[in-house]
Amino acid sequence: HSRPAFVSIMLKAGRRLSAHGPSEMRKIAVIGAGITGVTTARALMERGFDVTVFDRHRYAAMETSFANGGQLSASNAEVWNSWGTILKGMKWMTQRDAPLLVNPTPSWHKYSWMLEFLSQIPNYKSNTLDTVRLAIAARELLLKHSKTYDFDFNPEFRGILHFYSDEKEYKHAEFVNTLYTEAGLERNAISPQQLAEIEPALANGNDYIGGFFTPSDFTGDIHRYTVGLADGIAKEGVEFKMGTAIERVEHHGRELVGPRGYKYGVDIMMTNNEQHTFDGVVVCAGVHSRSIASQLGDRVNIYPVKGYSITVNLRDEASQAAAPWVSLLDDKAKIVTSRLGVDRFRIAGTAEFNGYNRDIRQDRIDPLIKWCNTHFPEINTKDVVPWAGLRPMMPTMLPRVGAGKMPGVFYNTGHGHLGWTLSAATAEMVGDACAATREEGHRGQVFTFAVNADIWSGHNANIGPLV
Repeated sequence: HSRPAFVSIMLKAGRRLSAHGPSEMRKIAVIGAGITGVTTARALMERGFDVTVFDRHRYAAMETSFANGGQLSASNAEVWNSWGTILKGMKWMTQRDAPLLVNPTPSWHKYSWMLEFLSQIPNYKSNTLDTVRLAIAARELLLKHSKTYDFDFNPEFRGILHFYSDEKEYKHAEFVNTLYTEAGLERNAISPQQLAEIEPALANGNDYIGGFFTPSDFTGDIHRYTVGLADGIAKEGVEFKMGTAIERVEHHGRELVGPRGYKYGVDIMMTNNEQHTFDGVVVCAGVHSRSIASQLGDRVNIYPVKGYSITVNLRDEASQAAAPWVSLLDDKAKIVTSRLGVDRFRIAGTAEFNGYNRDIRQDRIDPLIKWCNTHFPEINTKDVVPWAGLRPMMPTMLPRVGAGKMPGVFYNTGHGHLGWTLSAATAEMVGDACAATREEGHRGQVFTFAVNADIWSGHNANIGPLV
């Protein structure tokens, strides 16, 4: 098979060598049929693995990949681990309709996650640079897959426009833009007049002081994308076992299989009493990855951070004319938008730390509707579809990608608010790690995302092990 050179990763650092030769890993299970699971399954299939995808839902992309903000946004790759974010968060906690909501009920998981989040503040710059570089590469892969499998996902290649109404926030955006430029992203400062030129719907009388425009970012419907890719790879041999939940996952010991080396196994027990055995597993289970990882001897400290969206059905011509086509990010409100074809307008935002609660709260939906009415009063918001999903957030704000402690166990999870944006690139990385285990006799690679600048420019790169 052939893969783009810019996602070919040379695994030199951090290998866990086996004294027994290459692994007999051929059959791999992927747990989770969201965007990361489906892109991972495609990458594994391309590398010659026999792939089976498991999901408790009847169809792909029914949880966090169902109705997100729709942005493929390298321009939103700044990590949240900064003192500025912490101070804003403390202020927001006193405001009922603020972008951040934290349930104060004590929880060891929540507060230990927050402590680890704080410990990552010194890595703010390096983590942001790595995330931007990864996002730039992933965008090209996502487009390549949609062309290969010929499906539509309502893409709009009009860029993403960040706009500001607060001078302090704009100054911070100027600083962030220096990081984006260092990482190789073109993101241009624009005047208030240029805002309205790029997106005429912003000529609405609001007092904007300026913005930043990223022409290479784009948008689309993540659900349609994931389902389209899942259908495509299913026709090429990937098996999907849907509609039954996994009860537990167990790793079993090695077995000598001749001159090729040793074989390990993973047993997957279903709630309907079915049992399936594989040579390896890649956990792409979103917020459920933490509990699955604990069964496999790994600590993957994902916390579920709930986000909300509304899809405004544009039923009349006036609403269709008033809704912006260019994707927007209102930095003050922390709200993003995407136009999904002629008759749908997606608005998303908020971060809610409230455990595994999936309730769609009207008091969190109302600010999204109010925002739409304020900025685009000609849009009729009578027909609005609300949604909430749990973002799988690591305290580093970087996904967990690579091998676990046990041979044959891998992870591609914890992408937070950038799941769609990063998924195709991390799928290639975990695919390379699985292939290296099979072919070269080491247990696998765990990535810290200390990504060298040349990793996405056609060169080999060294990536250290997670410690």
